[in-house]
Amino acid sequence: MSLLNLKDAAITLGAPLFAQLDLTLHPGDRLALVAPNGRGKSTLLMALAGLGELTEGQITRKRGLVTGLLAQDVPAALADLTAREVVLQAVEEGEEWRADVALDELEIPEGLRDLPMHGLSGGWQRLVMLARVAVGEPDLILMDEPTNHLDLARIGQLQRWIQGLARGVAVIVASHDRAFLDDVATRTLFLRD
Repeated sequence: MSLLNLKDAAITLGAPLFAQLDLTLHPGDRLALVAPNGRGKSTLLMALAGLGELTEGQITRKRGLVTGLLAQDVPAALADLTAREVVLQAVEEGEEWRADVALDELEIPEGLRDLPMHGLSGGWQRLVMLARVAVGEPDLILMDEPTNHLDLARIGQLQRWIQGLARGVAVIVASHDRAFLDDVATRTLFLRD
């Protein structure tokens, strides 16, 4: 059974970004999303996450699908929270231990966990936000430029983390880092107008 299906999907924001997109995503799929800047990668990810709308076409999601979105930027509302608090917000009461597990899995040092997000480097912010996504135990993880601000060691760590995800978790990654996409994706979707 598929996790989601797109049929004749199109998004126009002033000008058409893409049109007539058909896509079926199955559990465990690893999909790279490639397009030039301004061609709709982020907009499509937002629509897949349920935070935006298609101009045309439809998205059909598996009943109960849990989706996690790693956006490019840290929301302003989280800037003054500590890294630990950012992840704790995404867990249910009584399961606070899961925040530390997620931070551990992404090798975020203890010394950084009690610093405000605005005090962290862009790379650590990315990993904290990914930990926030991970604690939600999504069936589908959407990543928008996840390697931004990461050095080579952290990019390798991110690759291993994705490869270590549970077998049924699907991932869609939008990135300009083709070497990274080659390492984590099993197929590629090129968005063109």
